[in-house]
Formats: sequence, C-alpha cells, structure tokens
Amino acid sequence: MCGKPLIAWSIEAALQAAAQITGARVIVSTDSEEIADVARNYGALVPFMRPAELAQDHVGHIDVVLHALIAMEEKGEHFDYLAMVEPTSPQRTALDLMQALDFLKKTPGAESLVGVGKTESCHPMFLTKLKGGFLDPYENKDFKFYRRQDTEDVYFFEGSMYISKTESLKARRSFYHEKTLGYIMPKWKSFEIDDIVDFILVERLIQARIEGILE
Repeated sequence: MCGKPLIAWSIEAALQAAAQITGARVIVSTDSEEIADVARNYGALVPFMRPAELAQDHVGHIDVVLHALIAMEEKGEHFDYLAMVEPTSPQRTALDLMQALDFLKKTPGAESLVGVGKTESCHPMFLTKLKGGFLDPYENKDFKFYRRQDTEDVYFFEGSMYISKTESLKARRSFYHEKTLGYIMPKWKSFEIDDIVDFILVERLIQARIEGILE
C-alpha cells in the first residue's frame, strides 16, 4: 500500500495517538511470525503470539481482542480504554483516533464508540432484492421515487475504529450496544479493503492525501 505493508498505516496512526496518552500501548495480535516481524519493525509491540484456535476464519474479533487484553493484564498492564484498529482500514489518522476517544470520554453514559459512514447510494430506500428476476424493494415497497435529500440520514459501520471502556467490553463482550456512539468518518476514509478493487481504490485515495488533494 503506497510502498509500505498494509498494516504499517494502522500501526503508525496508532503510535502517533498513543504518544499523546500516558501509559498507552500499541499491540499487534497475530499468529504469523512474518506479520509479527513487520509489526515490530514499524514500532508496535508483539508480546505474545495469537493461539491457533483464535486464528481461524470463524473466530469473532471480540475473542481476539479480549485475549489480547487479558494477556496484557497477566503481564501487569491494565487499561481504562481499548481501541481495536484493523489494518484493512488504513486511512484513519491519529487525529481521528484522538478526537473519537475525546468524544467518548466527554459523552455522559457512553461506553463505546465505532466509526460510521453516511450511506448514500446504498441507502435502504434505494436497495432491492430480486425474486424471479423482478425487483422486490427492501424498504420502498410502493416503488416511490426518492431523491437523496428526501431521505433520512442512515449510517453504516465503516470499520476504521472500535473503542470501548475495558470494563464495559469485558461485561458486554461487544463494541455494539445501546451505549455505543457513532463517530462519523468522511466518505473517502470509509473504505475497507476486502478485495483487490478496494485495495486499488484506497491506494489512490492515500496517494491523493499525500499529494494534498484530500485532507
């Protein structure tokens, strides 16, 4: 990704944020020695290797996160907040992370926060299923024509950050619940990399940011 391993972008953003927080650590959980070496080279800590049973396709992220948290606590490291920063969303910056954490800390009753993006062309009013090849609207059952400005804003989980109070995360075993805030990310930062098309698109967006076209 623009000359660096994909994970490096997330590590660098996390390290820049961690430098502003007393006692913060940037930990990479992986079962791969290759990824562990890359992570260490870019300044992250890899104080343990992820067990094989937590490195399978069916394993949820919460089990991986809680394993990392408990592993650090067993080493005497205790934290008030935990942020999961996935490498497949490389465009979030340290400023995004710090503003999100500040938003969470200052909002009464909030226990966690996730990044969200505003839905546009994939708004539920514009979505449809197909039955026998014919349109079967997901929401717009009357086939009414809607302009985007006539619809209520809807947001999707865009994957750039998940932050929680650690005690809440342990108790709820989830970042998502009724006390979760949504931190709105701009459209150009809200792309997750799931395939080669996403990779090409995000790489060009990062290049545009480097060139000063996007801020």
